[in-house]
Amino acid sequence: QVQLVESGGGLVQAGGSLRLSCAASGRIFSINAMGWYRQAPGKQRELVAVITNGGSTTYADSVKGRFTISRDNAKNTVYLQMNSLKPEDTAVYYCNANVVLTFPRLAYDYWGQGTQVTVSS
Repeated sequence: QVQLVESGGGLVQAGGSLRLSCAASGRIFSINAMGWYRQAPGKQRELVAVITNGGSTTYADSVKGRFTISRDNAKNTVYLQMNSLKPEDTAVYYCNANVVLTFPRLAYDYWGQGTQVTVSS
């Protein structure tokens, strides 16, 4: 029905930057909130940042001032610009979108497959 495809992960040194992208495709009527979550080994998945269709943003305290979430509604794509990366940012990053389908006209949550971000010290 809906696919989320992430890209942009990789290995970077502490202090470096990465930009993640997540493109949604399929039976999309509209997309409500889009966000990024992450899961480090042995830890629960946690919210990193979320952006509404109106552009309002929310960030985890641990990434405020370093990460910026944005979206291109015309492309059904959400981005995460990550600056001043730290080793504790190492995790698998997952894209999430709350999508209203063309039919039935209902909203569902979808997840990407995850992309690895590794920050070396």
